[in-house]
Amino acid sequence: MTRPEPGLAQGWCALSALHDRIEAHVERALQAGHGLSVREYSVLNVLSQQHDGDGGHFRMNQLADAVVLSQSATTRLVNRLEDRGLLTRYLCPTDRRGIYTDVTEAGRRLLEEARPTNDTALREALDQAGQRPDLAPLVAAVRTLQVEPARS
Repeated sequence: MTRPEPGLAQGWCALSALHDRIEAHVERALQAGHGLSVREYSVLNVLSQQHDGDGGHFRMNQLADAVVLSQSATTRLVNRLEDRGLLTRYLCPTDRRGIYTDVTEAGRRLLEEARPTNDTALREALDQAGQRPDLAPLVAAVRTLQVEPARS
């Protein structure tokens, strides 16, 4: 029988609370300033970074993995962004089963306008969370991370 690990469960609860606080704060700021959800911003940001990096484009399944959504939720989100003229989809030229997704010029403009709002809201949320003793160690860890964008 495995011994319970109360510290592990407490750490997970703290991490979940930090995530929820940050996401809610950033969501309010992005919605108010740019009419974007956190997920919409994430999709635009991920696709923008992929395009800037090597000229490649994400297939829908790669995008779902990158933004941590199910395939169906990603499709619905991409549909909404495409309807707003922020994304475009097209068939992969070498594999007709593959569908690529890319950011339009309007999507790039909106992303660039929203980026400072996202960054400011993120800093504010971390500052607020850092005042709580149970979240302060996690906030400190987040602030030290230097994560390279994932490449597919």
